[in-house]
Amino acid sequence: MTKVRTIEVSDVSSRRQALHVIEEVYLKEKRWILGVENEIPPCQGGNDRYSWFLATVDEEPAGVLRLFYDPPLELPEEYAVSLLEDVDLVRMGRVGRFVEIGRFMIIPRYRTKILVALRLMEAAVRQVVERDYTHFITDVFEGEPHSPLRFHTSILGFEIIGRHLHGELNCSLTRIILTLDILKAYQRLKERKNRVYRSLTEGIRGILEEKLTRSVQGQP
Repeated sequence: MTKVRTIEVSDVSSRRQALHVIEEVYLKEKRWILGVENEIPPCQGGNDRYSWFLATVDEEPAGVLRLFYDPPLELPEEYAVSLLEDVDLVRMGRVGRFVEIGRFMIIPRYRTKILVALRLMEAAVRQVVERDYTHFITDVFEGEPHSPLRFHTSILGFEIIGRHLHGELNCSLTRIILTLDILKAYQRLKERKNRVYRSLTEGIRGILEEKLTRSVQGQP
């Protein structure tokens, strides 16, 4: 039976495996970066601004996801950002605590295993909820063959808020900017009570229910 598990990158071994995933996907396959060594800093007691997660399939490295806490919501002018008419980044920053999902990638031979993506998102959701953050923000490439756009929007409930033409990765495709209200997504998934709900909320439903109750009552 295939065993899929996720760990936080916290030592030399897990960093090496995570860099292998980045090399296979972002360097060799996509050619979006020039090298991998600077992607994940050497593990020296952790970094409060970033978290990296590694998914393995039968102990083989399969996927990677990076979290960036409290990212600036306003992107540089040179990124050529275009937001939807009703999107107010200043207001969003006042009412929510955001975490950016980046470097979300899966090695080609494991892309048909949705459990790999779910395990990575499960680890991300758990850590973000436990740290009392409220929203995810991310961007994906428009028209990219392996874009997680459908996974994010149809399965998880991310919403499109805009686009930008340029970014840090070497890719000419337009970036679609997405956000996710975690409690809103939890309510949506709770109604379905499917595999995604069970996987993403395992062990944190009590925390989410408490947050949902406070939200309904207008409490912070």
